[in-house]
Amino acid sequence: MTAHRPIRGPAGIPGRWLLCGAACCLAAMAAAADHTTYVVALPGANRDTLAAVEALGGVIDHFDGREARAYIHADHWERFQAAGLPHAIVEVQPRDAKALAEYPSYAAIGDILAQAAEDHPDIVRLFSLGRSVQGREIWAILITDQPDVEEDEPEFAYISTLHGDEPVGTVLCLNFLSDLLAGYGNDPGVTDLVNETAIWLVPLANPDGYTLGIRWNANNVDLNRAFPEFSRDFTGTVFDLGAPDTAGRQPEVAHLMRWTAEQSLVLGANYHTGALLVNYPYDEEPGIPSGSDAPTPDDPLMRDISSAYAERNPPMFNSPAFPGGVSNGSAWYSISGGMQDWQYRYAGMVNVTLEVSNIKAPASAALAGLWEENRAAMFAYLDLVHRGARGVVTDRVSGAPLHARVLVDDNPQPVFTDSDAGDYHRMLLPGTYTLRVEAPGYIPFVVRGVTVDGNGATRADAALSTGDVNRDGDVNAADLQLVINAVLELNNLPDADVDGGGVGATDVQHLVNRVLRR
Repeated sequence: MTAHRPIRGPAGIPGRWLLCGAACCLAAMAAAADHTTYVVALPGANRDTLAAVEALGGVIDHFDGREARAYIHADHWERFQAAGLPHAIVEVQPRDAKALAEYPSYAAIGDILAQAAEDHPDIVRLFSLGRSVQGREIWAILITDQPDVEEDEPEFAYISTLHGDEPVGTVLCLNFLSDLLAGYGNDPGVTDLVNETAIWLVPLANPDGYTLGIRWNANNVDLNRAFPEFSRDFTGTVFDLGAPDTAGRQPEVAHLMRWTAEQSLVLGANYHTGALLVNYPYDEEPGIPSGSDAPTPDDPLMRDISSAYAERNPPMFNSPAFPGGVSNGSAWYSISGGMQDWQYRYAGMVNVTLEVSNIKAPASAALAGLWEENRAAMFAYLDLVHRGARGVVTDRVSGAPLHARVLVDDNPQPVFTDSDAGDYHRMLLPGTYTLRVEAPGYIPFVVRGVTVDGNGATRADAALSTGDVNRDGDVNAADLQLVINAVLELNNLPDADVDGGGVGATDVQHLVNRVLRR
């Protein structure tokens, strides 16, 4: 994992002088921008209504087949009204101080996270992913048994409050943190999760919107519509393209993009409110209209892990609107520029959207009940990161870890190793699989017969060869002759099996290509 900027100040957070000293500046910035936004209900809405609202500059937030909810910023309000779409105003943002006081303040959240890092230095580190438009830190807290060591273990993340007016997930993340810390060393299940997982929490991804009482960030941009769009903004992966291009992105989005790519995250979920379901990718697939299912190459896995969460949340599971409490994102309604699609397509991270309350920001009295509804689901979902296949990819000669991609059978969606430790973690449903491991400058390596039973992850390491069978630092005719001799059973040289499929004609072909530099 890549270390991000540690937060400076007493107890590891910004000192109170920073928070207070910046107050006038932040207030001036907030006053200078018009954040007025109308939240409207659209009775009798259909898919054409959704398209019309978006064409007018609005953002669709919910659709149940009969009614939609949309956000219309003041800049687009007159145009929206002129269109004559039937609507009713249900809220005007920014929210008032009384509503904001139902939830912990930005400063209080920082204090909670900092205290956790101070009280549990053996398993907790607090970082800043960067700052928001108005200069607030976007905190990320890491919980694992060796937080300063890159281990062969999967990395997991709960992210919350991309929309500043959806604060429930922030509280859920803080409660989850408290349970992890209280259970470590006392509860065997919690202890095992912390020891075997790098657990990340980003409880407040949009601190400006949260503080201002608006959906948007301080630039009036919907962060969950501001990530790169597949085919228009990118077509490759972090393996092909390297660090993501964040030029022109909102700062909060840019920070999350860099962090996602750097951490080699395997599984995660992002918390929202305004509905009650688990929404899994794709949210949008080019050529598939809104309202139609847009399955990923891992669609059975996506549905399975979504159900694993929903089944443990009784109100969600029993939703009258979404059978079993789950839906494909595009089948619900399409969005462009969503985080979960980008994380999956670009970085190989499986991520779903957790809508955990029909009420956007319920009164604080409801929070204890919401925690009880989600607690077991949060732990069960985290545990899923340990199911499938895992291994370490190394250079066969030096044993050094490699940055590689791992493909499964005919599934075109790869996952990637963490280049620091060379470990990969490929979530899979029970079955028997063939893995293909690729790295630049190396002969592709195939691991056959990897059986996954659903109880933990099956280990399948891969030591990749450059074709330098005699280990003299060059790939030449001498290496080719050694492989030919092995095929003819004139020698018994394990390194002659360069592709993992057993010594045979394919190894000869690989060496011929290498010698000829093809």
